[in-house]
Amino acid sequence: MSEETLALLTWLIPVGPLLAFFVIVLFANRSRTLSWVLAWLGVFSSLILGWTVALNVATTNMLQLEMHPTVVASAIEWLPVGDYFQGTWLKMGVAVDPLTAVMLIMVTFAVTMIFIYSVGYHNWGAPLGTILGVPNHMREEPLLGRFFAYMSLFAGAMLLLVVADNLLLLFVGWEIMGFCSYSLIGFWHARDYHLSPENIPHIPPRYAAVKAFLTTRVADVVMLLGIVWFYRVFGTLNFSEALSAHSLEEAVLRLGPALGVMALLLFTGTVGKSAQWPLHVWLPDAMEGPTPVSAVIHAAAMVSAGVYMIIRIYPLIAVGAGPEGTSAVSWIIAGIGAFTAFMAATIAVAQYDVKGVLAYSTISQLGFMVAALGVGGYIAAAFHLITHGFFKALLFLASGSVIHGMEHGAHHVHDHHTDPQDMRFMGGLRHKMPVTFWTFFIGGMALSGLPLVTAGFWSKDEIFAEAWHLFERGNALGLIVLIMLAIAAFLTAFYTMRQISLTFLGKPRSPLAEHAHESNRFMTIPLVLLAIFAVGAGWLGIPESFPVLGPLVNNNFFHHFVGATIYETMAELESLHLVNAAIETLPFSWTPLSASLIVALGGLFVGWWIYGRRALVKDQQDPLVRPLGPLHVFLNHKWYWDELYQVLFIRPTIFISERVVYEFIDKGVIDGTLHLIARAFYKFGSYMKRTEELVFGQAVDWVKDQFLAMTRISRQLQTGKIQEYVLVSVLIIAVLTAVILAVNYYGPVNEWFSQIALFVN
Repeated sequence: MSEETLALLTWLIPVGPLLAFFVIVLFANRSRTLSWVLAWLGVFSSLILGWTVALNVATTNMLQLEMHPTVVASAIEWLPVGDYFQGTWLKMGVAVDPLTAVMLIMVTFAVTMIFIYSVGYHNWGAPLGTILGVPNHMREEPLLGRFFAYMSLFAGAMLLLVVADNLLLLFVGWEIMGFCSYSLIGFWHARDYHLSPENIPHIPPRYAAVKAFLTTRVADVVMLLGIVWFYRVFGTLNFSEALSAHSLEEAVLRLGPALGVMALLLFTGTVGKSAQWPLHVWLPDAMEGPTPVSAVIHAAAMVSAGVYMIIRIYPLIAVGAGPEGTSAVSWIIAGIGAFTAFMAATIAVAQYDVKGVLAYSTISQLGFMVAALGVGGYIAAAFHLITHGFFKALLFLASGSVIHGMEHGAHHVHDHHTDPQDMRFMGGLRHKMPVTFWTFFIGGMALSGLPLVTAGFWSKDEIFAEAWHLFERGNALGLIVLIMLAIAAFLTAFYTMRQISLTFLGKPRSPLAEHAHESNRFMTIPLVLLAIFAVGAGWLGIPESFPVLGPLVNNNFFHHFVGATIYETMAELESLHLVNAAIETLPFSWTPLSASLIVALGGLFVGWWIYGRRALVKDQQDPLVRPLGPLHVFLNHKWYWDELYQVLFIRPTIFISERVVYEFIDKGVIDGTLHLIARAFYKFGSYMKRTEELVFGQAVDWVKDQFLAMTRISRQLQTGKIQEYVLVSVLIIAVLTAVILAVNYYGPVNEWFSQIALFVN
């Protein structure tokens, strides 16, 4: 297939789900059937196109891939920057290399299975539910169109992120997924809980949505600062251009150790999106959304996007870690990953929510991937990301099937108070729901790392091998990571067997479990298909040096294929003494393999011995409660992280917002200033009003009154009778005539008046 055709197909991969979103929202949202049909068409188009492009890349000659890993590259000029007339543009484009190809295989398949499952999960074809914003148990979801619209947008955003050739387009998909997760976690926005102390704690979905949105936004702001700095240093956001050996060498010369700070700023986005400590608290509460939402968040999108992003920029992280791999960058990334893996695994041991256990399992497994990147395990992290996507999607969908069966039992016995997600009320579902049991069992074994058979074993063993190899090179970080991950892996196998035993083994411990039944085929067929990948996906990564199986397979396809993405770049960086090691095939060692075997089999055995050998009966206390005592309470309350954050961040924030921002700044400073200005202008206005009253009011009125008085006097002379006017005129003329004659003709009189005047003077 030509490069032009592959480029066109790559552009079209995210188009189907995005187009389905707009069509559903604008035209088809009132038709529930048409909505899911359109969503299916969109996601199936992405599956076909994604697999077509990925398989074309997979069949490319390996030597050619190592020299030119970007098989597909297409970009358009999007935004002019700098001097427009110099033709400098910020470009947006797509690119496909081996890493992108394996992500397209996993993401498109997992999302397609989730979309198929969702139709059965929301009881399509059953009587229509009547209450909006809450689960309509055993009835068709009335907002099914809205659900599939958001799910389509979610899938399109993830695929856009995967095929993006630059950080900005990746960030666009990243933020769209943030909006979708907020909308879908809070899908049942009107749901409230009335819980007794013995119930599993839940928060309303609308609060869980806000919690997820705000927590991830904190990390995204820091990540955006890293993106701005990235562009400032490299002059481009394109991965292949910025992360070439030449470009990184120039960046090291300019920034030195500060390049590691840039890597950590970008890594902060992963801490939020992939729920790593200390920003992990949003992910368990995200289970308040419908189960397909949990699956797409935990397996196919959202949290996978965080790890994918740092895998994508791994050369920058490797250079930031330095040639010895002992810098603060390595310790911070590996330390956060290893601690998160350990911490989340301990919490999962004491949880009773069937989805809550899987939520903490996801946090723990993501910690494995992050720790692997911290110790230099680029391929190991990518391998575990892919295998985890398959078996975690399987586990979440299977847990949703369990809940669905329990809800059917609740409907049958009219019990709407017992929590259908509480494993303490399950048991005996192995016979009630055989397909769900076997697929859940396969997913659980993959999560536990059941040796040789499951995908989880091969990817987890690869991480152990990377940590041990780093320790053999003299770096103590490798040993610390190996020990913490080994403990986490043991606990993973333990709580997985605990979950299987509590859910499926023994006899039903409630009427809900007694009357549960297998889910419909919309739900079970995706489980079966995902179970195949939960086992077989790991076989593509069997090391050639592995005893017996390695020489038998003689092709660690995943290692060579994904490694080709940065093989040449890392080799050049190693020759420049900028990184610890290039992409290499690790020598076989029995130590990490033995650790992997012991923790997986040991954890499964201990879990079976405590919970499976003699399955719990109704009202029996958890066998771990008494021996662990206060520690069990501590773990059951999730290390009290939520309570700690309430004290450290939420309450002070509320206090500052209410007392400082609202009372002091808003009401005191801002309102006080506004009121002072208002009072000053009011006072000034009152003086102006008095002046106006005196000058323009009373003075003008006085003048007016004088004129009125004069008019009243003069009005008496104006009678309107012509005879009177003539008589007065004649009298005036006569008097004037007499005066004139007297003055002119009677001189003695005039002289007499003059003498009188002189005498007076």
